[in-house]
Amino acid sequence: MLEIQDLHVRVDGKEILKGLTLSVPTGEVHAVMGPNGSGKSTLSYTLAGREGYEIVSGKILFNGEDLAPLSSDARAARGVFLAMQYPVEIPGVTTINFLKTALNAQRRARNESELDALRVLKLVREKAKALNVPEEMLRRALNVGFSGGEKKRLEVLQMSLFEPKLAVLDETDSGLDIDALRMIAESVNAMRGPSRTMLVITHYQRLLTYIVPNRIHVLASGRIVKSGGPELALVLEEKGYEHLIGEPA
Repeated sequence: MLEIQDLHVRVDGKEILKGLTLSVPTGEVHAVMGPNGSGKSTLSYTLAGREGYEIVSGKILFNGEDLAPLSSDARAARGVFLAMQYPVEIPGVTTINFLKTALNAQRRARNESELDALRVLKLVREKAKALNVPEEMLRRALNVGFSGGEKKRLEVLQMSLFEPKLAVLDETDSGLDIDALRMIAESVNAMRGPSRTMLVITHYQRLLTYIVPNRIHVLASGRIVKSGGPELALVLEEKGYEHLIGEPA
């Protein structure tokens, strides 16, 4: 279970999250929606342990362990995964080599034996085929020259390969056409299960048509101001965020 308690986070000296409290039970998919500047990306980066995101107070508990003192590498080893809104390009590093290095780094941190290049390639090919990721993409430099849809498919490929316990999807629908959106959503839905917790961060209702969450939370001015069932997304689509800001959660 993910349990966030009264979380205050500062970035470049400015407080962005201002007492955020959120609970996501194991096996559930929850969505966080909100206007620009509400703190959605700050929440995702804080969960992943990105440098520069200072936890002033509060706790982030995952399966009872406080993540705050842990580095991003240590969190990844615990099973925390972030699919970024804008995946990073790394010239000179092929996608397959990146996947092999990252996968084996996690296995070492868990005291598991590393996989050799052939076993990694076989595993990646199996996962890539299911996601419509051509082998040619695996030989290219990571995300360099990739379209928005290709980058997002690659993020989901990583999630499928690493099999995280907590998956945070930061605006995975950004820049996708309807066909790419459906394919990504189908892949994410295939990974839903009783031992995996997912937090889907998005601006718009359209993604939640395909990835139907158990609960939706509205984030505004650094706090959760409203929570509800999947139908809340339709209310937001019709009325926008303004009518909710200031209401209690």
